[in-house]
Amino acid sequence: MNMNRKRFTLIALGAIVTFATAGALLATKSLSPEVAFAQETVHEEHADHDQHESHDEQHGEDMEDLFRDEGHEDHGHVDHAEERVSGHAEHDEHGHDADGHEEDEPIRLTKEELGEFGIVVTKANAAELEQYVDLPGEIVLNADHVAHVVPRVTGIIRQVNKKQGDQVRKGQVMAVIESRDLADSKAEFLAARERYELAQLNFAREERLWQKKITSEQEYLDARQAQVEARIALRSSEQKLHALGFSDDYLKSLPEQSDVTYTRYEIKAPFNGVVIQKHISLGEVLEENAEAFIVADMKTVWVDLQVYQKDLAAIRKGQKVTIQVGHGVPDARGAIDFVGPLLGEETRTALARVVLSNPDGHYRPGMFVTARVASATSPVNIAVAKSALQTVDERTVVFVNTPEGFEPRPVEIGRRNTVNVEILSGLKPGDLYVSEGAFTLKAQLSKGAFGDGHNH
Repeated sequence: MNMNRKRFTLIALGAIVTFATAGALLATKSLSPEVAFAQETVHEEHADHDQHESHDEQHGEDMEDLFRDEGHEDHGHVDHAEERVSGHAEHDEHGHDADGHEEDEPIRLTKEELGEFGIVVTKANAAELEQYVDLPGEIVLNADHVAHVVPRVTGIIRQVNKKQGDQVRKGQVMAVIESRDLADSKAEFLAARERYELAQLNFAREERLWQKKITSEQEYLDARQAQVEARIALRSSEQKLHALGFSDDYLKSLPEQSDVTYTRYEIKAPFNGVVIQKHISLGEVLEENAEAFIVADMKTVWVDLQVYQKDLAAIRKGQKVTIQVGHGVPDARGAIDFVGPLLGEETRTALARVVLSNPDGHYRPGMFVTARVASATSPVNIAVAKSALQTVDERTVVFVNTPEGFEPRPVEIGRRNTVNVEILSGLKPGDLYVSEGAFTLKAQLSKGAFGDGHNH
């Protein structure tokens, strides 16, 4: 009886251990390999303990075989996990660099694509890096080529041939005045000319008579004095007409002209230019000092620049200047022609002037400009165009043309101006880099990075 009771107890304990083991095995399939392995170890210890207590060798062997089979299955899961980890490691090794950045493959483009995208390749060389000073300024008339046209005689406006904005040529008649004063001056000249001719004849006769002792010496001297006075009067009247703009050829032909022309005075253009102001009208009485027209030659203009006190030491005569107007007006280049010695009391700035060629009339007086003055130059070992710099993965790069294609190369930059940048490291003299169109290559690089992860 006792033997049967013990046997029943052992069978019950074995069944309990079997069910517990099966539940544990099902749980280990949803756990990590390490946790499952630990739980299996615990179950094995319990199983061994129960086996020693029951002394049932057959049941212990069955339990051991069951655990052995499950152990082989778990070992397979661990192997698969290791293979997955190894695969990810291999993918990281091929897809990323040591810093975690994706390795960018070179971009290959044909010659046709280079032209289509506007990509320009330039050789990196040593250069002179110019430093600039920007100064505000204004375009004004060239005062050396501006004329205030006045009539020189008082008269009435009888004809106006030019208006504001008209082009004129040197010597072209702009207006006609009818002047009584002019008629008096011409009459005076003609009278002086006749008196001088008579005085010459009288002096010649008295000289012959005096030589023959027919007349006295006093009569000879009087005739000579009259000739000299007539010559002086003629020259005086002649100079008055010269002052009014009449030439010697005109004065020689004056006796043959009709009396109607004596009062006619023509206002003529002093040089080729444009009429920028007109102050006369038909029938108006014009005084001799009144301003009738203002004519300007716009082939050259002045650019007056304001130089601040902090920039005076850097501004000198002869420096190259780039004049920037904007609004579709092309930039112009010139040189500083004059630097004023005084500062304005109100502006506290000095005057610097540029004489600017203006053959096409693009630069109009009154325009505000910015002048970029090359104040100093510094030699650098390598300089590239500022447009070549791009930012890729938070690094400043320059696209370099290699046999494999265009690749972004990180660079360290130094001094810069508005056009060029000094390269301290990353490029060597002679390297071919993209000076224009680098942004297109950056976009192509980003396209490849966001696609399949490789740029072919």
